Amino acid sequence: EVQLQASGGGLVQAGGSLRLSCAASGFTFDDYATGWFRQAPGKEREGVQCISSSHGSTYYADSVKGRFTISSDNAKNTVYLQMNSLKPEDTAVYYCAAGWGGSCLNPMHMDYWGTGTLVTVSS
Repeated sequence: EVQLQASGGGLVQAGGSLRLSCAASGFTFDDYATGWFRQAPGKEREGVQCISSSHGSTYYADSVKGRFTISSDNAKNTVYLQMNSLKPEDTAVYYCAAGWGGSCLNPMHMDYWGTGTLVTVSS
């Protein structure tokens, strides 16, 4: 059974930091790209940052450039998202996902989805 369990969300003041974790199981982690997505109320789900486990390439949305960093620990089948300098507009439910092929920032190209974790940034 494929599972992606996200954790680490919470309430933080603007300018603060959070670290999200996503533990994966049930599929060959190294064969997939994993990514973080977010969905704010009334908005579409968008790709935030993703990483190719096989060669370590990372991709990010312009809105998080220089503030968010994705990393993965293949030994633990876990992907992380370090979020710094958080802004109120970063408030959303964050999801982790895994996909094989295509753009790992495109939700339509992801094969497996985990549960979300809520990030709330107060001003």
